[in-house]
Amino acid sequence: MKILVVEDEKEIADGIQAILRQEGYESDAVYDGEEGLDYIRTDVYDLVLLDVMLPGMNGFDILKTAKREGFKVPVIMLTAKSMTEDKIKGLDCGADDYLTKPFDSGELLARIRARLRGSGGAFSGANGNQLSVYDIVLDQSTYKLSHGDKSVKLSHKEYQFMEYLMMNKGVILTRDTIATRVWGFDDEGDYNNTSVYVSFLRKKLKFIGAKASIVTKKDVGYSLESDDGKEAT
Repeated sequence: MKILVVEDEKEIADGIQAILRQEGYESDAVYDGEEGLDYIRTDVYDLVLLDVMLPGMNGFDILKTAKREGFKVPVIMLTAKSMTEDKIKGLDCGADDYLTKPFDSGELLARIRARLRGSGGAFSGANGNQLSVYDIVLDQSTYKLSHGDKSVKLSHKEYQFMEYLMMNKGVILTRDTIATRVWGFDDEGDYNNTSVYVSFLRKKLKFIGAKASIVTKKDVGYSLESDDGKEAT
């Protein structure tokens, strides 16, 4: 799971990222409103933590613009403002939740989990740490990919790649989007890593006997699809 933190106070942003890191979430932080909107437009995040008072563009305007452009990523607004009308305005702009600073880290994480559960991912399990799509299951704690009784361990990057494909089943993901999501904006690694990791993952899907497969869309990118189109129950 990858979370975007849009917060102009670097100390607060760093603290939030530390909390997220301890829980196994990946995150990027930006400190300017216009830059925050640009990052949202990359469409590589599972959730956005969005402050209201930001330089360049406030959180309400960021949210309205993103929703108008069709982005459906869950947004939790973080603000020092606690007045009811501000909360109403945020929710009316499209926010999924609202948390007033200062906040408890436990409450923040609980709200993140609640939003992620309701964002369209097929989560299951007592701890909400499994992602089930088509006939495969990805354990987000152990990095194991399984089909029936057969499973295989994924590397960290393989896990990130597969999780992203599963969260966007049936959707064509461009190589640029995948590279940004898995390797990040600042990673100088080989861009051709995408095709290398597709090969790795295809072999592992074949090993566990899955009908789900990674389909190449020529000159565009990749999509996770199923031979029979049926999802796991």
